[in-house]
Amino acid sequence: MLKHVLDIIELLDRPQTGGELLADHLRTVHATAAAEAGDSGAPAGVRVEVTTLTGDKGSTDFVSVTVPGRGGRLAGGDAPTLGVLGRLGGVGARPERIGLVSDADGAVAALAAAAKLLDMHARGDVLDGDVLISTHVCGWAPTQPHDPVPFMDSPVDTLTCNHQEVSPAMEAIISIDTTKGNRLLNHRGIALSPTIHQGWILRVSEDLLSVLESVTGEPARVLPVTTQDITPYGNDVHHINSILQPAVATTAPVVGLAVTAATAVAGCATGASHETDIAAAARFAVETAKEFGRGTARFHDPEEFARLVDLYGPMTHLQSLPS
Repeated sequence: MLKHVLDIIELLDRPQTGGELLADHLRTVHATAAAEAGDSGAPAGVRVEVTTLTGDKGSTDFVSVTVPGRGGRLAGGDAPTLGVLGRLGGVGARPERIGLVSDADGAVAALAAAAKLLDMHARGDVLDGDVLISTHVCGWAPTQPHDPVPFMDSPVDTLTCNHQEVSPAMEAIISIDTTKGNRLLNHRGIALSPTIHQGWILRVSEDLLSVLESVTGEPARVLPVTTQDITPYGNDVHHINSILQPAVATTAPVVGLAVTAATAVAGCATGASHETDIAAAARFAVETAKEFGRGTARFHDPEEFARLVDLYGPMTHLQSLPS
């Protein structure tokens, strides 16, 4: 996985970075692996797509990857579909800052996971369920003030990011985001959030904690989450960052996978990305995809969730801004 992380960073850490550059790399990864495995045919169901969107603060390229499973929905099967999202404002803050910014870690992890899954698929290691991976690439993103350290901003708003990245086909979502600009989790590595489902902050998934501990070889760290964090941006309340914004745009359960640091590091800081931590995040996504697709890793307990709703009512009003 570290090789894929280094390859992705090499392509992102340049002024000329863009979605097509990354998409071409991912297609090459799949084609090369297929050729080495003796299969020169078209990859059935595999898709790598790029969509460019422009906002008031510039433009960005959304990269979406579809890796079909052996028994997934795309093949007419019943294995569930996992979504893996790389959340960020931008991979670079040029011309204000030169180089790959800390906020890019989520995009790097998602794209590295996509590369690994494409390589596996081409060689015959096909997972049970479909996996949909999405992130966006912008090397010229703005910054914004935030306490305790500055954030990266995005050329397009969060609503647009959710529209592009969150698919109704996703039956559970891992949202990977750099989460270093806080004093809540003082640990370098990766951490898991509680499961967020239709406005509810649920218990942390035991299955995913097991995956996390297996991947890191360390006791699992859990990211503290507040009600403010799971509400939509734009309501003038504090959010730890955008890691859980996908939860406002889906009925599926969402977990945040945070790339963390022992001190508060600005999202726009350069030279602050730790390749091995990003690789651990990407490996978590791949291992979760394996287990989720074959039904051995649950993001939440559906019966317990139904009981909560029956007792206390729905919390879906937290997924939208007040009218």
